[in-house]
Amino acid sequence: MKQIFYIFLGGGLGSVLRFLISKHTQKLWNISSFPVGTFVVNIIGCFLIGLFSAYFFKTDSQLKFFLIAGFCGGFTTFSTFSAENYSLWQSGNSFVLVAYVLLSVFVGLAAVFVGSHLMKS
Repeated sequence: MKQIFYIFLGGGLGSVLRFLISKHTQKLWNISSFPVGTFVVNIIGCFLIGLFSAYFFKTDSQLKFFLIAGFCGGFTTFSTFSAENYSLWQSGNSFVLVAYVLLSVFVGLAAVFVGSHLMKS
């Protein structure tokens, strides 16, 4: 139950920080229709999950639930997606890696389209 609490706290903090950083970054660097805020948050999240994962691979601590599953998960799920792909790449699962990336992007985009279309009907 303690782990769930740490994830809850980290997720809330990550979500609020994602909103603030994305909003501020988008105002600072408004580049046509490119979603700079989301891009910056995703890259920061990927860097942080790489950092935290490498550290907690060597050390076991309750803090990993707060930082990895909670904070990074709330900050951006793209970081988890990227970490999973990195793991697939490291283990030599090239086919699964490519399938996961392509399916995630294209099926995810299709799901957004279908969901949006259903709400408009």
